[in-house]
Amino acid sequence: MDIKEQVFRIAKDARHAASAVAGLSSADKDEALVEMAGQLIHHTDTLIEENEKDVEAARRKGLSKAMIDRLVLDEKAIRAMARGLEEVAALPDPVGKVTSMWRRPNGLLVGRMRIPLGVIGIIYESRPNVTVDAAALCLKAGNAVILRGGSESINSNLALSGILRGVLRVRGLPENAVQLIPVVDREAVNLLLQLEEYIDLIIPRGGEDLIRTVVSQSRIPVIKHYKGVCHVFVDASADLDMAVGICMNAKVQRPGVCNAMETLLVHRSVAGVFLPAVAEALEKAGVALRGCERTRAVLPGVEEATEKDWSEEYLDLILAVKVVDGIDDAIRHIEQYGSLHTESIVTRDYDNSQRFLREVNSSTVLVNASTRFSDGFQLGLGAEIGISTTKLHAFGPMGLEELTTQKFIIYGGGQVRTS
Repeated sequence: MDIKEQVFRIAKDARHAASAVAGLSSADKDEALVEMAGQLIHHTDTLIEENEKDVEAARRKGLSKAMIDRLVLDEKAIRAMARGLEEVAALPDPVGKVTSMWRRPNGLLVGRMRIPLGVIGIIYESRPNVTVDAAALCLKAGNAVILRGGSESINSNLALSGILRGVLRVRGLPENAVQLIPVVDREAVNLLLQLEEYIDLIIPRGGEDLIRTVVSQSRIPVIKHYKGVCHVFVDASADLDMAVGICMNAKVQRPGVCNAMETLLVHRSVAGVFLPAVAEALEKAGVALRGCERTRAVLPGVEEATEKDWSEEYLDLILAVKVVDGIDDAIRHIEQYGSLHTESIVTRDYDNSQRFLREVNSSTVLVNASTRFSDGFQLGLGAEIGISTTKLHAFGPMGLEELTTQKFIIYGGGQVRTS
């Protein structure tokens, strides 16, 4: 079977499976997810062995440290994936939920009910945990999923998807509700993106180049975010010790992820005190700073920031720093250079916190907390299918409800339309 036939068969099987999985009971789905969690733990040694093949190949290819960090599966990562499966199982099932109901003057009772989207294609790079997270969320939301991971994680993904499919098969559930494209040829992605009669939605997860390529080639609707240029604004009234802690976490904990801080904005009235303190902590952690003219007046040794730095997603231990005149200036900067991903304000001024929440147009906006909390798992969604910076049909971290749509349901008593 050539690649075209293989991708076509996978898509057709997924469409057939979607009809079956949409009708599964909550108990069937939840019990399968819990069993999947147990099987991941049971096969830990095998998963690590397969993952080591990918990691070694990645090192030989010279992939970046950040990419390899995303690729590694160890016992801790496998336990986290298993816990994610169990947490998804424990979440309320959105399928069949009636979200609203109202009565019309003619007596019709009109409502809206959540239903699965159908078949979802996930195209992603490096992170093997996406295989499990995506499968869990799609299954719980009543969808079939087609997974296409990057070539760098092919052995890990084949092992993970094999375990998940094995659970479905043994339990007599539609095995093809979870499928992985087993070839690394890029032609497989191009073919997948044309199959609009079988696939309802594409979600790409990876670098900006991957996402733009998917968007440009797809005949299927795409949920996306191009990059995460995330900001922290330290306001005039901020608790500066708190601000240092938030900035350190937002930049240093995992610099290679999309919700890491890339630009720090500091109110001019606290810059003289705050910048030396935060710079000392950041530089001890290996962070290279690039600052505006006013930043460099306080921190003379800092490299000068260029116009490009304000819109840069470094995904590394590099941070752009700008001193601003106040909240208006901070909001304008975010509006001009941000990516609609995640922004945070550190402040003790209630009015400023509310202005920031209302006026900053990003998908996640925080007060006195790290940008790293822009994550479905952290926000109580269970696992996360991705983060959307498009406003149709989801905005921000996507969990179960974002993998469903709504249909109208109407109860009548013999009404007929007369006009």
